[in-house]
Amino acid sequence: MIQPFHLAFPVHDLAAARHFYGEVMGCCEGRSSPHWIDFNFFGHQIVMHLVQAKRDKASSDVDGHNVPVPHFGVVLTMAQFDALVQRLREHNVKFELEPVVRFKGLVGEQATMFFLDPSGNALEFKAFEDIGELFAK
Repeated sequence: MIQPFHLAFPVHDLAAARHFYGEVMGCCEGRSSPHWIDFNFFGHQIVMHLVQAKRDKASSDVDGHNVPVPHFGVVLTMAQFDALVQRLREHNVKFELEPVVRFKGLVGEQATMFFLDPSGNALEFKAFEDIGELFAK
């Protein structure tokens, strides 16, 4: 079993975060207070902390795609990836990078997609046909 990670990040609207991660993403809510909420994020703990300041956006070129930085997400199976794409489309989530296969025909070939939460935090989800290539060079 892999150890779950913990990630805390800023949001500017807890109600919007609760709806997005709970209803849109389908994550189970854990503990909360008037200033933060935690969720079970595919077996990992994420915590949204209410803040007022917004961050500037940055990006990086990866395989010809402009990807937002910083970002976080989970490596899923292809079936989970496809189901999440469908769920996001049903909730009219706008993709920063539409679902695509990156590094086609190369080591590390993967399906990937990027989208933002209501506070502008970037999420990337990916899937490999061969999970053994997750860290391959």
